[in-house]
Amino acid sequence: MWDSVITEWASLIFRWLHVVAAMGWIGSSFYFIHLDLSLKPSGDLPEGVAGEAWQVHGGGFYRIVKYLVAPKSMPDELTWFKWEAYTTWLSGFVLMVVVYYLDAELFLVDKSVLDLTPGQAAAFSFCSLALAFLLYEGACRSGLARHERAFAIGGYVFLVALAYAFTHILSGRGAFNQIGAIVGTIMVANVFLTIIPNQKKIVAALLAGQPPDPKWGKAGKLRSVHNNYLTLPVVVLMISNHYPLLFGTRYNWLIVAVVLLLGPVIRHFFNARHAGKKSPWWVWAVAAAGMLAIGWLSAAGPRNAKTSTAPTPPFSEVADIVSSRCSMCHAAEPVWSSITTAPKDILLDDASHIKRNARLIGRNAAWSNAMPPGNVTEMTPDERATIASWLAGGAVAN
Repeated sequence: MWDSVITEWASLIFRWLHVVAAMGWIGSSFYFIHLDLSLKPSGDLPEGVAGEAWQVHGGGFYRIVKYLVAPKSMPDELTWFKWEAYTTWLSGFVLMVVVYYLDAELFLVDKSVLDLTPGQAAAFSFCSLALAFLLYEGACRSGLARHERAFAIGGYVFLVALAYAFTHILSGRGAFNQIGAIVGTIMVANVFLTIIPNQKKIVAALLAGQPPDPKWGKAGKLRSVHNNYLTLPVVVLMISNHYPLLFGTRYNWLIVAVVLLLGPVIRHFFNARHAGKKSPWWVWAVAAAGMLAIGWLSAAGPRNAKTSTAPTPPFSEVADIVSSRCSMCHAAEPVWSSITTAPKDILLDDASHIKRNARLIGRNAAWSNAMPPGNVTEMTPDERATIASWLAGGAVAN
């Protein structure tokens, strides 16, 4: 029992830390992208300054300037923006271990997809995370990233291919989290390996009385642009485990492909506005079409879905399925070793509870295969079709 309690508290603490740190990182990142794009030249700026921006906030006025490379001498105080990114990744990795690796049989493995042991699934997750990052970093250092459009298209195809592979190896929930973890790792590595080291080189050159090399700033800026366009997709992927119709349906990898496309498109709208360019209103038509596509794809149902042509089944048949496949966790006293209370306080151990939660059962076990997690109780496609037929018939006792 105590193992489960400690795991639950660790999950809460590190999830809280992860969300707070991510808010700080994303907020500062979006702010500086906006600031960088909105800078305008004027006649009274110091030498080497690219532009200035006047802003008002909290009752005060702020005049902000940006140097093309760096000022001629170091200021007495300098604020670094890095720990938000590092804390986001470190807390996220701990959370991944606590939730997905320690309970891999529930959240990372789906035996109906591929019969992996928990250890194999965790090892595959970690190794693919490292390999994907190394491939991205190698591509950037090879000079391919300088060809922005080709690099963006290649990166998109690469991530979609990973999504397809992961959804055929891991559970849908695990696959979405894995893609999100890879994108998040790439973003933090950009800060840790390129942006901050290059800024330190600029500082060191200034302290030595030498002019900084402009290429250091350009390389950091390029990685910052990558992070800018990756932020919105990674946020969706990281919260997707709350939405079974995203990760638990037949075409979940195509849903990832749409999300990876929509995020950069939406960022393009805001970047254009920040830069004072004509607003690309067409972006919202694309976004609406993408959301409709996600809705249509999610309606395809779970993998290996079956359609029942039989009359609406009696409630007793549905109750037997739920009792044998779901009530081991969704009971007043769950019998699954790592679960101490019914998840989300949803009980499915008698007729009244099953009827009350009919729509939740549908979203998680009939219209998707999100539950049972990892399909640990081996619910069959026929059983899911029976529940779906009962719901279509009005979900009433008969």
